[in-house]
Amino acid sequence: MRVIGKIFKWLLWLIVVAVIGGAVWLWIAPPVLIRVAANYTAKIVCSNVFLAGRDAGQVLAVDVQAPGHPILKLMMLNVDKSGGTVSAGLLGIFGKGTAVLRPGLGCTDVPDGNVAAAKAISTDIVTPPTVADALWPEGGRVEPSQNPEIAKILDDAGLTGPGMRAVVVAQNGRILGERYGAGFSENTPLLGWSMTKSVNAAIVGTLVKEGKLAITDQGLFADWKADKRAAVTLADMMAMSSGLEFNEDYGAVTDVTRMLYQQGNMADFASNKPLTGEPGKVYSYSSGTAVMLSRIWQNTFADPKQALAWPRQKLFQPIGMNSAVLETDQHGTFVGSSYLYATARDWARFGQFLLQDGAWNGQQILPDGFVSWMREPAPASKNVYTRGQLWIEAPGNENDPGATARAGVPADTYWLEGHDGQTVAVVPSQKLVVVRLGLTPFKLGYRPQNLTAALAKVLK
Repeated sequence: MRVIGKIFKWLLWLIVVAVIGGAVWLWIAPPVLIRVAANYTAKIVCSNVFLAGRDAGQVLAVDVQAPGHPILKLMMLNVDKSGGTVSAGLLGIFGKGTAVLRPGLGCTDVPDGNVAAAKAISTDIVTPPTVADALWPEGGRVEPSQNPEIAKILDDAGLTGPGMRAVVVAQNGRILGERYGAGFSENTPLLGWSMTKSVNAAIVGTLVKEGKLAITDQGLFADWKADKRAAVTLADMMAMSSGLEFNEDYGAVTDVTRMLYQQGNMADFASNKPLTGEPGKVYSYSSGTAVMLSRIWQNTFADPKQALAWPRQKLFQPIGMNSAVLETDQHGTFVGSSYLYATARDWARFGQFLLQDGAWNGQQILPDGFVSWMREPAPASKNVYTRGQLWIEAPGNENDPGATARAGVPADTYWLEGHDGQTVAVVPSQKLVVVRLGLTPFKLGYRPQNLTAALAKVLK
């Protein structure tokens, strides 16, 4: 019995030593997966708390858990509303990540932990003008259609989909109907995820109009001029056909998750990738490309403050997207791949802006014909993507050209698309815009083309 007791004690000591050793290891050198999860958690909670006014616990329980990775269930938070920071970590201790709120720029992760330096980057906060008592989009008043068929479609949970947070339908420049999920309203800014890419493409258009950029530009980064990347044009970047390596798989740790949640300078991370294909000849959807586009247009300004103010001054304010906040990385580069928050009505405004070929209230904000160029199929994409960061095919049909039209959606429809069920469908032939936002992981099988097809049929 004494021998058994000694063995038991030794085993117990071994377990204690192993636990302490494991804890020390996690504290000193946490795996990349833990750091990515912690920064993801901090960033999502920070933006939703400070921009959308949501409860941190709810965001942690619902939004953060949406990817379904088991490690996210072990994340714990500390929210400092007065200091504008959110930290998260495994059990609240290991691999801690921090996100900070910056005036006018929303939230950013701080991978290197230098919160003071991150907070030094900001732009002026502009008080939105009072919304006029006029019909949308000139004002904030909406007079819903009395067509019972529209109401029936918008009340059909199968068409609006699980996790729906907002649906807005506009035709001929007026909102005909809208629906909101519990806890959300017309005043809630919602994340567009990759729909941000299409807005960033329009921002590029404003610089083209100013003569600061041309779609034929080459040598887009200084270190590219010394190798074959010098041949990559701005048009190649816009069409997701740069030929650069980038892993867009949203697995645990890939290029896209490393970029978004481990890199303070996202554009540097992406621009250091090598060529793996001939520029203009190989289509490869890449969030890294969109972030590089942000850096390219921001580099046209000698004063970084002017670049940070540009989206609001030259796009959001002129078209009344007063809720829009485009967030940057720690370094100050707009995350043009992923991080634009705006109300559903303001996402509809952007759709209406595209429908009007980049003009608003008689002012041509984008070059004449630029939206038409944006809509042209990207030559390397096999007719699923466009030259200007828009989709020809709706979600779920990316590998099946023509499938969206076969589903009953008008053939001239084009799309803004984002992670977890964010879409704006623009139907020029019917002057129709359909916004659908929510938290709807792709695995649930929801397809927004059914909603758009049903509305297009009724609104012919």
